[in-house]
Amino acid sequence: MITVQTILKAPIEKVWELWISPQHITQWNHASADWHTPYAENDLKVGGKFKYTMAAKDGSMQFDFGGRYTEIVNHSLISYTIDDGRKVKITFESQENGVVITEKFDPETENSEALQQQGWQAILDNFKKHVESINLKL
Repeated sequence: MITVQTILKAPIEKVWELWISPQHITQWNHASADWHTPYAENDLKVGGKFKYTMAAKDGSMQFDFGGRYTEIVNHSLISYTIDDGRKVKITFESQENGVVITEKFDPETENSEALQQQGWQAILDNFKKHVESINLKL
């Protein structure tokens, strides 16, 4: 499995809310500035589905990223299986210096593991920026 991680300076409740809310997912779920997520749906429950449309801003390419939830522990754990069968586990751990998010995922075979780790880390870094920019306004 590939692992990415970040630490956010925000309350766990806010981190969780911004991670699971479609209106926020569309704000942070992209690996680079020339991509975006124009659509997100999320049914956060065991057996529930999620789907994010990820698209190049210039309209040249888009794809849906989706899956089904296999385990949910409020403010602590989200596990799911991507539509292609790969497994993902995300932990949220409240610590003295903030919330640690760790994502572990099965790699796909089209891109190098290093490239996949870079892309998922970039998305996680965008989430951190989004959370901390909102947290500053609280």
